[in-house]
Formats: sequence, C-alpha cells, structure tokens
Amino acid sequence: MVRGILLAWIVVLSIAAASVHCEYYSKSTPYEPVRQHKTHLRFFLHDTLSGKKPTAVIVARANNTPKLNDPTPFGTAFAIDDPLTEGPELTSEVIGNAQGLYLSSSQDKNLTLVMYVDLGFTTGKFKGSSLSVFSRNPVTESNRELAVVGGRGKFRMARGFIKVKTSYLNTTNGDAVLEYKVTVVHP
Repeated sequence: MVRGILLAWIVVLSIAAASVHCEYYSKSTPYEPVRQHKTHLRFFLHDTLSGKKPTAVIVARANNTPKLNDPTPFGTAFAIDDPLTEGPELTSEVIGNAQGLYLSSSQDKNLTLVMYVDLGFTTGKFKGSSLSVFSRNPVTESNRELAVVGGRGKFRMARGFIKVKTSYLNTTNGDAVLEYKVTVVHP
C-alpha cells in the first residue's frame, strides 16, 4: 500500500515537473481606423398574408386555439419574401426584397413580432448588398424602430436602425405596407 502511494506521488510530481511546450499562433496587425459612411434610405415593404400569392406564409404554429379572426396568433412563425418598393404602391419600382422570418411574440392585444430579416437590394447603387435586421417590432406602436445588426456587400459591418411607420394595415387579413426610414453606419 505504501509502495502504491509512493509510486502515485512520483508520477504526479514527474508530470508536474515536466516542461510543457505549447505555442499559440496569432498574427495581429495594428488597428487603423476605417472611415465610416452614414447612409439614409427610404423605401416601402409590402407584407401580404392573403390572396393567391401571399408574401408571408405560416411555417409553424403553437399548439393552442388561436383567437377568431387573428391573422397573427401568438407563437406563429412566418417565412417572408416581401417586395421592397420606392413608393407605397405595389406598382412602384421594386428595389429589392425582405426575406426571413418573423414570430408573433405577444400574448396581449398589442401585436409584437420578433424579426430576422435580410433586406436585399436588387437595383441601384446598393444592388447585391443587404442589411440584416434582428429586432423586436411592436407593431401597434406608432413610433417604433428596428435594429440593423449587420449587412453584406456595401453594407458589410453595418449597424444602425430603421424607423418604421405603418402606411396601410388591414387588421382582418394582416396585409400591411410599411415605410422604412433606414439610418446605417458602415465602412
């Protein structure tokens, strides 16, 4: 027994005394401030839940009984591919689309959505670029804003906000036209 304990101590001390060679490789470069640009955009998002060709469709629903005539019941997830236009009319020039998901996240009468949306631009100066939005959207509030958390293309590393104003809302079927006033800072 004493021999076993002595042997264990010898092993422990040998391991502790052995030199360990470890190297972590990292290459750092001096930080050089990047000139930031501030961009303002204004466009309209058309979210259509009704009709033969909706732009927002239910992809998941909570296992509960929704309120009658509620187009966005609590716990419902929607996939979207909404057109972005220059003006509030659906016939105005399409400049891109909003693709992503939103989830109806409020149980009370004040509709709130949690959104992940990629605002992709298909024409103009920002063609091929997009803004990433991940934010809470309190739909029933008149003054609301969404967080811009990133982007790609000309908006790589963007951050900012979107002031949202409801231009049109059909409370029966959930169709809406939203004015987006975007302010972003990006390299």
